[in-house]
Amino acid sequence: MPSFVEKHRLWTTEDKIRVQAIIKQADDAGLEVLRVSFVDQHGLLRGKTLVIDSLKGALENGVNMTSTLLLKDTSHITVYPVWQEDIGFGNGVLTGACDVIMLPDPSTFRILPWSPKNGWLLADLYHTDGNPVPICSRSLFKNALAKLHAKGMEIVTGLEVEFHVLRITDPKLGLNDAGQPGTPPETELLSQGFQYLSEQRYDELEEVYDLIRKNCQALDLPIRSLEVEFGPSQLEVTFDPAKGIQHADNMVLFRSMVKQVCQRQGLHATFMCRPRFSQALASGWHLHQSLVDLKTGKNLFVPKEGQQISVLGNHWIAGILEHAVASCLFSTPTVNGYKRYQPFTLAPDRIQWGRDNKGAMIRALCEVGDMASRVENRIGEPAANPYLYIASQILSGLNGINRKLAAPDPVERPYDNEAELLPKSMIDAINILKTSDFYRDQLGDAFVDYYTHIKTAEWQRYVTAISEWEEREYFALF
Repeated sequence: MPSFVEKHRLWTTEDKIRVQAIIKQADDAGLEVLRVSFVDQHGLLRGKTLVIDSLKGALENGVNMTSTLLLKDTSHITVYPVWQEDIGFGNGVLTGACDVIMLPDPSTFRILPWSPKNGWLLADLYHTDGNPVPICSRSLFKNALAKLHAKGMEIVTGLEVEFHVLRITDPKLGLNDAGQPGTPPETELLSQGFQYLSEQRYDELEEVYDLIRKNCQALDLPIRSLEVEFGPSQLEVTFDPAKGIQHADNMVLFRSMVKQVCQRQGLHATFMCRPRFSQALASGWHLHQSLVDLKTGKNLFVPKEGQQISVLGNHWIAGILEHAVASCLFSTPTVNGYKRYQPFTLAPDRIQWGRDNKGAMIRALCEVGDMASRVENRIGEPAANPYLYIASQILSGLNGINRKLAAPDPVERPYDNEAELLPKSMIDAINILKTSDFYRDQLGDAFVDYYTHIKTAEWQRYVTAISEWEEREYFALF
């Protein structure tokens, strides 16, 4: 009987060669278990751990996975009526907590350096009939990338990721701490005060930076620099450029690795945009991007004499700016993330671009003859689903190229002009995406309705919860 991949012709010749190499590598390394994971709608890794004897079967036939994992908000509450005949995707689709298939991508295989008896594979999602699950974010990214490839171009991205690492003082594992979500751990700072890029602060945190660096290198993640960010206990890691889907995959593995290796040392790493402690500064995810010619590798953003950026690069910027508001739920998908959009904070608060201006949403770093010419979008939060964030850049930029849109003049005073403001809250971003003809055309009505439904459930839990601010403001007053 043919395997799942044979029946549906899902492997290339290169995949078949990789599979044989994986089986040999697993045997040589004495692996005991295999983690197979997919990236959910929130950018979180979910999956199953198999004994290593199941490796060949998992590669050839995939691993069954409960479909309700695609239907949950950030508290892990299923927000779709799965026991109905039609929950919004068509009769019988994703109903009854049915299974979908996690099919591992052989190119993603790793041995986890912090747990060396563990192999790891990233998977795509398929229905049992062999069709891709259309709301799988990794598949959506591949579809966007295919549109770019059809134009003879490849995207190159570079990552700058900010986050906080704190020491756990109380993990909150009491019986009364269980919940959905549970009580977060109590923590304390590893460093205090503001020492942006100071060597002294780096030395204080060197053990943490070494922990992250060594595991990045062991995973072949292209780490470039380790930097002291502005706020207390705030770190930044940057990565060398990578093509196509590589950095989307790298980002989910990086976040998961950082949280796991820190946890093992009694530390709590968080990619939450703005943690709630005194003097905490918001963390961002700055996404560098350029286009290269698929055949020649030539950077297509390099300007000619007298240009600020190439004509094609100008179209790309114009497309990203035009669709920035509708894209915001992909770059900033949490309630917390919108509290970063403040003026005079090195974070954007409006839709504009500038030349090497860190207050503008888009920062153009382009010079005549500079093969590293690129633009940097500073809009994202580090909790974003990388497949949706980067796909939004591809689709928006490509739309600008196809329509030959012209970007406005670059700004010099990014916090003092009449440019359109970014959404002030997640519900604003939800409502804008709901009515976006552009994303309904590019991603389909089903995905836009699905994603906004899940994020609306998250927002509704937020607005109905009694906050500490309300308690302080009204409880004693009235």
